[in-house]
Amino acid sequence: MTAPEETAISVQVTDATDHALRQAAELIREVPDFPEPGVLFRDISPLLADGAGLNAVVSALGRDFEFDVVAGVEARGFLVGAAVAQEFGTGVIGLRKPGKLPVVADRVDYTLEYGRATLELPADTLRAGQRVLIVDDVLATGGTLGAACRLVRQAGADVAAAAVVLELTALEGRDKIMGETVRALLKA
Repeated sequence: MTAPEETAISVQVTDATDHALRQAAELIREVPDFPEPGVLFRDISPLLADGAGLNAVVSALGRDFEFDVVAGVEARGFLVGAAVAQEFGTGVIGLRKPGKLPVVADRVDYTLEYGRATLELPADTLRAGQRVLIVDDVLATGGTLGAACRLVRQAGADVAAAAVVLELTALEGRDKIMGETVRALLKA
């Protein structure tokens, strides 16, 4: 397999982690026509496999936020969210696709850039008033993060912030989650 072309990913970080995040950005692979023709998929798998890149991302995602628990969005948000929770000494909750949980507290249906989806919250995981950091890999159209925020609020918890590794700015996903604090480490 040949190396991917240089990407247009830029880093939006102004502190000392800037160099590490620039190196992390170089690990993101672009896959054209996935999951369907016309979609340019940004694959963070090589970034997750790189210890230095993963460490840079994990420490930057939770920095400066006060939160009691991390909610990772299926599936790559589980990986990153669990690492953020470990780094900051909190628990982690997985926001799941339908049919994966034995006991569901609540669910939210939403639209994606190429279809519809549902997220479910496991029962007995969030308490009213808890501050939740929602973590996912990519902010695209905002449907998934918006659904995650609704699930957290429906449980009586507070959204401390939503943090993603990469934001696809052309899809204007922030517009669907206005009013929320959103941190995107990288933008394309």
